[in-house]
Amino acid sequence: MEMESHLNAVQPLLTDLYQISMAYAYWKSGKNQEEATFDLFFRKNPFGGEYTLFAGLEDCLKFIENYKFHTSDVDYLRKTMPAYMEKEFFDFMLTIDMNDVKIYAIPEGSVVFPHTPLLRVEGPILKAQLIETTLLTLVNYASLVATNAVRFRAATGQNKIFHEFGLRRAQGPDGGLSASKYSYIGGFNGTSNVLAGKLYGIPIRGTHAHAYVSSYRSLDELKFRDLPDRISSEIHPFSQLCVTYLDKVCSTLGSSALQTHKGELAAFISYAIAFPSDFLALVDTYDVLKSGLPNFLAVALALHECNYKAIGLRLDSGDLAYLSSKVRLIFIKIAQNFNLPYIEHLNIVASNDINEDTLNSLENQGHSIDTFGIGTHLVTCQKQPALGCVYKLVELDSEPRIKLSQDIEKVTIPGRKNLYRFFNGNGEALCDFMTHIDEPAPKAGERILCRHPFGETKRANVTPTSVRCMYTLYWANGRIQETLPTWEEVRTYALGQIETLRKDHRRNLNPTPYKVAVSNRLYEYLHQLWMRSIPIGEIS
Repeated sequence: MEMESHLNAVQPLLTDLYQISMAYAYWKSGKNQEEATFDLFFRKNPFGGEYTLFAGLEDCLKFIENYKFHTSDVDYLRKTMPAYMEKEFFDFMLTIDMNDVKIYAIPEGSVVFPHTPLLRVEGPILKAQLIETTLLTLVNYASLVATNAVRFRAATGQNKIFHEFGLRRAQGPDGGLSASKYSYIGGFNGTSNVLAGKLYGIPIRGTHAHAYVSSYRSLDELKFRDLPDRISSEIHPFSQLCVTYLDKVCSTLGSSALQTHKGELAAFISYAIAFPSDFLALVDTYDVLKSGLPNFLAVALALHECNYKAIGLRLDSGDLAYLSSKVRLIFIKIAQNFNLPYIEHLNIVASNDINEDTLNSLENQGHSIDTFGIGTHLVTCQKQPALGCVYKLVELDSEPRIKLSQDIEKVTIPGRKNLYRFFNGNGEALCDFMTHIDEPAPKAGERILCRHPFGETKRANVTPTSVRCMYTLYWANGRIQETLPTWEEVRTYALGQIETLRKDHRRNLNPTPYKVAVSNRLYEYLHQLWMRSIPIGEIS
């Protein structure tokens, strides 16, 4: 993906101090060239679900590709690090690149699961250690917000449209851009973020704010009142048409035009004159049913007389299920009364601090919303603000390394590993299967013993219809090894990945856990090293 990057802050100094400190200690002790393998993975799926969407790989690769300490970086470190550090180390830092590092990864947009390495980083320990924090930064939020987007979409029918409206609520400008990009990968259709549209080619969408409506107080404020016909270019007295149609709409609905706010009508008229082919109005500034909806319909009918078609309206407050259903019924009534069938299907957009629970509730109640504009809860991931990826040493100079813990979930799986995904005859994922790097690849049609990495009695024989190796070598010899897909291709791939999961793995409430297994050899390898590494207690 050859795209302009917004990640100007992503540079070698975007790291934790202890990475620099360890680099110096490795260098001073002569360990800096020892060949290390690190796994980047997470331990638990977010949002109470049973899957995660992997994102951030391209940003990781671009970071590695451009990795270089500049003179100003090293000068800063000379001033801030302890004075007794040898000056030759700082000279050495200016020579560091990632040419002798290898990165294997799961393709961006893949569905992934706990304990399976998303990235496998191989190279001199000093270099592999230096990039830990930045890789985690680039993967953690990207995968979290992409997964959040998938879950929002999964809460409604696939025919609904989702737009990301979260820039103003995001954690800073870079958070806003990342949210726009990765919510798009997760299945959103567009964004209000104009810069994200420019940088990533995401469709940009938006209407107008309440401020635009309240900036008008009466029809007298209209400076332009006419609209050329779309086909004939004949000049129509547009504002007068709107007033006439307002009376007709109110008569049809059994209401009074006196209840409508004329400043709101003026705002709608001026907006329609500005955007006659894209008229979508925010109708809840005063009262949706008494004012906003009749005013919108009056303008929509006047646009029709000028050979334009309105797009729809937006609801930003109130009972969205009730209001959207009521609006749809009125659309149907107006469509029938004026013999304009398309009016029945005008777009109803809803916003108003929508979260995943709101969407599930709307589906249970029934609603008539076509498009959702979602901001705060999407981009801030309020339900779970962090994914919790970790980066652990699993091998050094061909010797396995393990991290132990009284919390079994925090015990690492040592050594270099391969990851495979097993599928049944319907193309559904059965389980993920990790093997030691030296083991032969499992084959489709063979009966394979799959073991839980930490539970001795949890095991099963699986006969997959097809097997996919999940890792690709993306970085080696100082360059990116694969042609990276476009964002649109990643998005399409990601949505297809979700469909490979059984519905019980995807459901919102009590989803079935997806199984991640290890080979019998890797199980023995793990547990033998575990037993050798754990201290033996003394009782006296």
